[in-house]
Amino acid sequence: MPLFVKTEFIKKKYFLNFNLRKLIIQEHIDWVKKLKNKGVHINSGFLINNQKKPGGGGLLTIECENYFEAEKIIKSDPMVKNNIVDWKLHEWIDITKN
Repeated sequence: MPLFVKTEFIKKKYFLNFNLRKLIIQEHIDWVKKLKNKGVHINSGFLINNQKKPGGGGLLTIECENYFEAEKIIKSDPMVKNNIVDWKLHEWIDITKN
């Protein structure tokens, strides 16, 4: 099944609003867990630097039949619905497969 990757960065105006950001991130975590429980192959996390400090943005992978199915699911993400992130969605192609 095709693998899709969502990259995201929290919008600067939300860095200062820690409580709102924390609330929506928890909703995002709950959303991912709910999808996993339904059998969706999805993983979500954030990127850190060599000192283990966050700031490199977030990364989500999901297996779907096609781009439009992946996009539909991603648009239901609380972080996307609440417009706190700038995001992009791409299909990942394994170069070792024909």
